[in-house]
Amino acid sequence: MGLLEGKKLLVTGVLMDTSIAFHAARVAQEEGAEVVLSSFGRQMKLTQAIARRLPKTPPVIQLDVTSTEDLAALPERVKEHVDGLDGVLHSIGFAPQSAMGGNFLSTPWEDVATALQISAYSYTSLAVAALPLMKEGGSVVGLTLDARIAWPAYDWMGVAKAALESTSRYLARDLGPKGIRSNIVAAGPLRTTAAKAIPTFEAFDELFQTRAPLGWDVRNPEPTAKACVALLSDWFPATTGTIVYVDGGFQAVAGKV
Repeated sequence: MGLLEGKKLLVTGVLMDTSIAFHAARVAQEEGAEVVLSSFGRQMKLTQAIARRLPKTPPVIQLDVTSTEDLAALPERVKEHVDGLDGVLHSIGFAPQSAMGGNFLSTPWEDVATALQISAYSYTSLAVAALPLMKEGGSVVGLTLDARIAWPAYDWMGVAKAALESTSRYLARDLGPKGIRSNIVAAGPLRTTAAKAIPTFEAFDELFQTRAPLGWDVRNPEPTAKACVALLSDWFPATTGTIVYVDGGFQAVAGKV
């Protein structure tokens, strides 16, 4: 029996088959889960096409996490395909180009606000929207790049990730009495669609390859996907409000960047 046998999951952020979300959905299906994907706008057709590359083609529902209408409609849209949810993977992040690439001191508030809303506030928005469908023992999982460090060129996206990590702790506090967990996976840098938006991504690549004790492959999202699936399973029933590092051990030994 698979690790997620009988579980029903909502996975956001599947845009390419190189993404963490895609591989988390794939591993989840291989472990017995029934998966529903979300997308919106012009990305919908892309998500639907990529979904066909999964072991079993999942349904794709409309969800823009900045839309109050979409969030309110989430339970009904999900229930068209499954009768409830055991877990949600939040793989959503965005910052305007002005918010990264060495522009930290000059980024306008409007662009900072966009980064914070989409990359951090949406974690709570999504969890609250999914709450009517969630069962006791359920799990919400998000993704970050270790926000304790001021990374080269990451700028306000790093601040947004720090907000995401803090948001998860508060969510763990408020959802814990309902029997629902909230955890974050801090992945090393991976060559995903999101990575293309990060200026000087090669600097991340070099840092991790030279300093991670276990080594680090920026082209292999499998370890991160497996960590997400493990946290969505019943194997961490008393773990919430924490960060699981999947970075080859970089965070333990890297020291000052």
